Amino acid sequence: MDGYNTSENSSCDPILAHHLTSIYFIVLIGGLVGLISILFLLVKMNSRSVTTMAVINLVVVHGVFLLAVPFRLAYLIQGTWTFGLPFCKFVSAMLHIHMYLTFLFYVVILVIRYLIFFKRRDKVEFYRKLHAVAASSAMWLLVIVIVVPLVVSQYGNSEEYNEQQCFRFHKELGHDSVRVINYMIVIVVIAVALILLGFQVFITLSMVRKFRHSLLSHQEFWAQLKNLFFIGIIIICFLPYQFFRIYYLYVVAHSKSCKNKVAFYNEILLSTTAISCCDLLLFVFGGSHWVKQKIVDMWNCLLCH
Repeated sequence: MDGYNTSENSSCDPILAHHLTSIYFIVLIGGLVGLISILFLLVKMNSRSVTTMAVINLVVVHGVFLLAVPFRLAYLIQGTWTFGLPFCKFVSAMLHIHMYLTFLFYVVILVIRYLIFFKRRDKVEFYRKLHAVAASSAMWLLVIVIVVPLVVSQYGNSEEYNEQQCFRFHKELGHDSVRVINYMIVIVVIAVALILLGFQVFITLSMVRKFRHSLLSHQEFWAQLKNLFFIGIIIICFLPYQFFRIYYLYVVAHSKSCKNKVAFYNEILLSTTAISCCDLLLFVFGGSHWVKQKIVDMWNCLLCH
């Protein structure tokens, strides 16, 4: 796979700056507004709740990733990477780390909410605040000390790259071991997402059958509605990239030439995973009285017909 074209020929350029710039501007603005908005809610939330701690960690993940977004925008606008190849690898790896950590916290939040539903409990929480802090600290210690250094040190190390061009590490996928790891990750993410979706469909249908016309008057329904936000983000932001990744890995393995359209679609779908930064906005607005009232009005309108 060393025969990949690495020239500056635009026909082999996997990055179409205009589209990516628009997406990352949306990510940056939406993410920052979401971060600021959620901080006001976190002050009122139970700090011993496992769900609250997962949301706090989600805020940290988004915040760290958003620090890297301006560098992507600078490269897309200028057309030249001026921050060195090691930092390019770090910024590039951060997009993948952000995607999978965000997915992990979604899974934690949804599993906890499903346990609450099936076990008929009001909440799942740590015994003391110290336990919550210790659990989060242990997780971040694992990420900072092991995961990030391991990913960054191995990211884009098998081939040589132009220091003035960034985010073009597709040649790494020419190695069998790298493709196998990618296939395994894709399969796990898709399988977990479909299982979560199955549980959510089952829970939603159960509640509709149980409460029927009085559905919107039960707090339990509104809690499950927030679950739909997370499931929706997984389906819209993460799964398209994961499904396309299977085809992309196959093309990389069986082609010696640059596949511009395939690489372009891969970059676009990868960038849409970053839109998950806007999830905090949905979390904030989903709990607002105005949104609830609009949903109630729509539901009553449907019942009238």
